[in-house]
Amino acid sequence: SLLAAGDPMFFGIGRLIVEKFGRGPVEVFPDLSSIQVAFSRIRETSNNALLISLHGGPDPAKRRKLEYEVADIPALIERHDKIAILTDRENSPVEIAKEILKQSASIEGEGTSPLQVYVCEKLGYPDEKITGGTPEEIGGMSFEHPNVVIIVGAYCNMPLPVFGLRETEIRHSRGMITKDEVRAATIHRLRLTEKGVFWDIGAGSGSVSIEAARLCSTLRVYSIEKSREHIKHLNENKDKFKTGNMEIITGEAPDALSGLPDADRAFIGGSGGKLKGIVDVVSEKMSSGVVVINATTIETLNEAVKCLDKNGFKVDISEVSVSRAKTIGQKRHMSALNPVFIITGEKLKC
Repeated sequence: SLLAAGDPMFFGIGRLIVEKFGRGPVEVFPDLSSIQVAFSRIRETSNNALLISLHGGPDPAKRRKLEYEVADIPALIERHDKIAILTDRENSPVEIAKEILKQSASIEGEGTSPLQVYVCEKLGYPDEKITGGTPEEIGGMSFEHPNVVIIVGAYCNMPLPVFGLRETEIRHSRGMITKDEVRAATIHRLRLTEKGVFWDIGAGSGSVSIEAARLCSTLRVYSIEKSREHIKHLNENKDKFKTGNMEIITGEAPDALSGLPDADRAFIGGSGGKLKGIVDVVSEKMSSGVVVINATTIETLNEAVKCLDKNGFKVDISEVSVSRAKTIGQKRHMSALNPVFIITGEKLKC
């Protein structure tokens, strides 16, 4: 027999016991989980709350297996009206509050966050303590371990992310934007994951970055762009669509890629004549994943295929030709846009 406090099947030791002995010989008698107690203490219902664990234990290797990280919290609070978090000493209430403040400052500017954060310390102990406050207040305090964090009032009545923003909804200049139909095909080819790292190289106005960040709220999106005009539009679009999981990198690839975390997905929409160097760096920083290159000329198509082949990617090519209706007089006529080659390179784990 093994005695464990609370509900051992809620991010507890129960999983380990079942894995070791199998389901048959194990019988579980759960008690109240710390999350249940925390919600009861603050007199808040747990209906539809997102329940997550940032409790990784002392081994850093275990933390990397967590479903979420502290950096994911700002994106999650845009999608959920309540979040309950099991913390540890490293992923603490203070670090959570600081991350919320860092992201909200980059999106909304200065001001007090409307969120209410509750820290429930040492639940069930004689010195149990419940503290409520804004992220600004919680970020300036210190707390005893163990504790549970509950964030309330996070959801801001934004509609859930949808695929298919129109060009007219995204700030850009002089028609310099990945066209809707081409963007749809490009994102399909990228096969984005919910988590991981995505590089949008030569991001322009950020249409691909914005779509990716909205579709995958915990995907870390890095938008690399050198043009000051495009950087202005990138910031405006990031503010408009509240994509806190998107970071704008000012600079020219491949040099601007050197300090970024390794990529799981990469899109090269513009290379500034440095495609070979960019693909070389992407390959070096991508152990496995997908890279997509859009090309409008045969020369760029040939160079892209050559670069991907050289770096060991499995290459696939498609071509997107789009015609749009234009009304002339009382009739609609189809007008063709420039065709775009979509070159996909996939690198598999050895």
